[in-house]
Amino acid sequence: MTAFPAHAQHLDCLQANLALLADRHHGTGTHTRLGAVPHHPPRPLDDGPLAGLLTVEPTLDQQLADAAALLGLDVTDRRRSGPGEVPDTAGGPLYVVADAYHLPWVPYHGTKHVEHSFLVDDDGGGDTLLISDGYHNDTQWGRARPARLPYGREEFATLLKALPDGAETVRFTPRPLGAPPEPGHVPAPPPEYLPGYAEHPDRRAALEAFTLETWLLARARRLHAVYREERRGAGLPEPVREHLQRWDALVEHAYLAFRRVDRSRAEPPGLFERAAEALAQDAVAFGAGAAVREVVASVLQIDEAALGDRDLTVHPEFNSIRMVEVVEILEDRFAVEFDPADLVPENLQSVAGLCALLHRALDHE
Repeated sequence: MTAFPAHAQHLDCLQANLALLADRHHGTGTHTRLGAVPHHPPRPLDDGPLAGLLTVEPTLDQQLADAAALLGLDVTDRRRSGPGEVPDTAGGPLYVVADAYHLPWVPYHGTKHVEHSFLVDDDGGGDTLLISDGYHNDTQWGRARPARLPYGREEFATLLKALPDGAETVRFTPRPLGAPPEPGHVPAPPPEYLPGYAEHPDRRAALEAFTLETWLLARARRLHAVYREERRGAGLPEPVREHLQRWDALVEHAYLAFRRVDRSRAEPPGLFERAAEALAQDAVAFGAGAAVREVVASVLQIDEAALGDRDLTVHPEFNSIRMVEVVEILEDRFAVEFDPADLVPENLQSVAGLCALLHRALDHE
């Protein structure tokens, strides 16, 4: 039986079981490919007291598109079942999305309405089904940990009858995976993203939602770091490690602010200034600078820590052939074409010069 994803603590409640399926079909560790794309561009909230604010929480449609693009899982059937309707589990596991408020094995049961996923499969015992849920999180209502739960078919039907809106069921067909994708660029959110939450008059609703935003952003960055680490075959650079700690502190600050306001206490200051700093530092930890250092170290076959921003000509491994190789890899990875006027040795012989070159090319895209 496939082990639960090793990095479940970096996955949200819809990703966790897409990851479990990917590892089952394509091998342990496949799920880290979800870290290739740090997060989707923020989208407007459709309804509720915060309608119009931007959120990084992906829709189910976006998650399924990621499963196809990154995990080799193509949707072959997707339907909404009515309350009490037991889906056909023949032919492999089904991916199910339902309201966690009605799922007794998660801490949101009876406390919070939120989309949650799980897998359901025949257990080989005729009347027994097996529910698998790879979700890992600590909540104010208790801990969620990966679990496998046997359910009789009648017991499962009773569970589904408690779902007023039924459940969405998705069947996937795996296809062969290609080469691992290159790590994507960590996009900066639009300028209106943070002010929307910072200035919204409903402070309780805004801070509750922003707590989820920071949680999603931090998890995405940790998974992105894992993916980059695996691609490099080396440990996390210290700037990245420090940046992830910065995001963890932001999540704690956001949760503290929400709980204080939820109890009619004063809102602690500095939250959105800290969020702006964390978002700005993404470019340092994961952006052009990180990509340039990674590419140069790989081409020269030396440790990143030895690079700094100094003149690359001090390294005996660096020469005109290696310089051109770095330029071509950066153009391919970021899908840009450098301005011919910029392609002079003075711009190509230091990490700082290459970073400036890449930033100019990205700004013109």
